[in-house]
Amino acid sequence: MKDLPWRDFSALVISIGIVGLGLGATIPLTALALDGRGAGTFVIGLVTAASALGILGVAPFVTGWVARFGARATMMGAVCIAGGATVAMQLHGDVWLWCLLRALFGAAMGVLFTIGEAWVNRIAPDRSRGRVVALYTTSFTLFQLAGPTLVALLNGKLAWPFAACGLLFVAALPGLMLLDGTRLPADDEIHARWQDVLPHMPMIAMGAAFFALFDTLILALLPVYAMRQGIVTELALISATVVLVGDTALQFAMGALADRYGRWRVHVGCGVAVCLLLPLLPLAAGIPWLWWTLLLALGAVAGAIYMLALVACGERFSDASLTTASAIVNASWGIASAAGPLATGAMMHSVGINALPAVLFGMCALFLASAWWERRTVK
Repeated sequence: MKDLPWRDFSALVISIGIVGLGLGATIPLTALALDGRGAGTFVIGLVTAASALGILGVAPFVTGWVARFGARATMMGAVCIAGGATVAMQLHGDVWLWCLLRALFGAAMGVLFTIGEAWVNRIAPDRSRGRVVALYTTSFTLFQLAGPTLVALLNGKLAWPFAACGLLFVAALPGLMLLDGTRLPADDEIHARWQDVLPHMPMIAMGAAFFALFDTLILALLPVYAMRQGIVTELALISATVVLVGDTALQFAMGALADRYGRWRVHVGCGVAVCLLLPLLPLAAGIPWLWWTLLLALGAVAGAIYMLALVACGERFSDASLTTASAIVNASWGIASAAGPLATGAMMHSVGINALPAVLFGMCALFLASAWWERRTVK
């Protein structure tokens, strides 16, 4: 990793980390504000889903914006939009306006994630790409985990919480200004169409979609699943946190394994591990040590599927194609995180609580099928 440009990497990680802190704070803050007004879970879900739709809607345009304005300027603009949309939520409480503002916020997040992931892949040395990307994703997750804690600490102590949270995003601007302004893509590569890029990345797109579904379902529905399995409420509520701890703590180790033993092999191995672990969830619910161990392991291998999808983008694409591939990754995230929880919640209601691990198993099986198909057909 000595060939890594540490100034750019550090500035990028800190800037995206601050964005993750703001993101992690706005989600529970929005839910708390709506719940305090007596809004039902459907309204809260609708406002939350608007962010995912924003990520999806902006995906086709990021490559062109980067080619025209440069990566750094585009990221700085997105940070300002995210902060402004959050501050605007303080000024008016209309639910439909909040949906629009959250969609705008999600679009800004989509821009930041797309460019940040492309940028870290561009500066990462190939032989240490897994470890470098793992450091990037781990840092973001750590900051995002701190967001709900920040809201809990300041709940009721700030007169204008959304305004304060919006201003938090401004703290990302100095780090972005430290970046050297390298343009993504190169000046002579104006456009890379998603229609040309997508056929070369089915495994990458499915890996991103799986983890988006996993992430949103674990946060939203795992506590409910745990309570229905007889786990006491206090422990059920921290189950999702334990999964995220496993994701955060072991990403660098998974990246190092991928660098040493082959990234495709470790990527597929993580998918197989998820499919072996998920059927154990109903059994583990009655055995505390097995439940917590299983959740930690699930977080590690599921998180690695997404991290290694980003690594594969950097291995396979460059310049404009890399930015477009990163945009497709985020579009996959938007689709899965918008539609998945609604469909899974309905299935859990009609079929039974074990629809949760069944849906995740099915999605991971599709990821493994895409890996098999890609190995046979994609050049």
